Amino acid sequence: MAAKNTTIFSLLFGLAFLGLAHINLINALNPNYYDKTCPNVESIITSVVKKAMLNDRTVPAALLRMHFHDCFIRGCDGSVLLNSTGKNKAEKDGPPNISLHAFYVIDHAKKAVEALCPKIVSCADILALAARDAVTLSGGPTWNVPKGRLDGRVSKAADTRQLPAPTFNISQLQQSFAQRGLAMDDLVALSGGHTLGFGHCSSFQNRLNNFSSKQSVDPTLQASFAASLRSVCPAGNTVKNAGANLDSTPTVFDNRYYKLLLQGKSIFSSDQSLVTTANTKALVSKFANSKQEFEKAFVTSMIKMSSISGGGQEIRLDCRVVN
Repeated sequence: MAAKNTTIFSLLFGLAFLGLAHINLINALNPNYYDKTCPNVESIITSVVKKAMLNDRTVPAALLRMHFHDCFIRGCDGSVLLNSTGKNKAEKDGPPNISLHAFYVIDHAKKAVEALCPKIVSCADILALAARDAVTLSGGPTWNVPKGRLDGRVSKAADTRQLPAPTFNISQLQQSFAQRGLAMDDLVALSGGHTLGFGHCSSFQNRLNNFSSKQSVDPTLQASFAASLRSVCPAGNTVKNAGANLDSTPTVFDNRYYKLLLQGKSIFSSDQSLVTTANTKALVSKFANSKQEFEKAFVTSMIKMSSISGGGQEIRLDCRVVN
């Protein structure tokens, strides 16, 4: 590990660079980007997402997570959508992304958009819009998505090590978000995306078995909740898709996640870490008490995150392969 002063210098330099990139891209992106070239793009994508949701209620959580994982590696450039090739293992096949699914939704949306507006709309923009629709159609807020991203040509599985892990503590989370120009309030608001979805046992097994030499279960877990988790994820569990919902209303975008977090009923260590500092806990309490405040903060942070500069170079004709 680098010396402390070197680490601080590198972090500050990185934040300065990311800040400039963030500002530049905000200037470049525009909610009205396709008004003249593809005016129906949003309604086309919404229709595809809505249809997919009717067949699979896990689609919204999948699309939202996919967008997060795209933006946290080289910015929002659609690199998570690329398939591996004989010469390269892509992001979607990296360990943290193995459980990503619903890529077909983006494929269907791209096909529909290409039929009306060929070679105009990037896969990265389609994913950003689909993630917004996933939230809105699940009962959450809506917002004007800044558009004009280009698709990247680089996707490496090894880079998925940069993604914040469900076992991270608050310091690790803050550093991960800061490296992408995102602040502490963004961290707490964006973690609210865990109001949708499901966690596999492997992502929270660390809290249930051999937590420490003295206790086998994380003492911050509420007792009966811990027991219910251990019943579905016992030590040595080999059931492939075993796990638990991230909150008690996993298909509804609400503020239940924060309410449960304050009760010791969070799934991941990273969730629990949000109540380990006074500042983050105050935000958790604020969002638990007001769905409106959570939604307002979430929209602000989503726009900020989805505007992280990517290494885009093209408008992909097929979201799974470079041109």
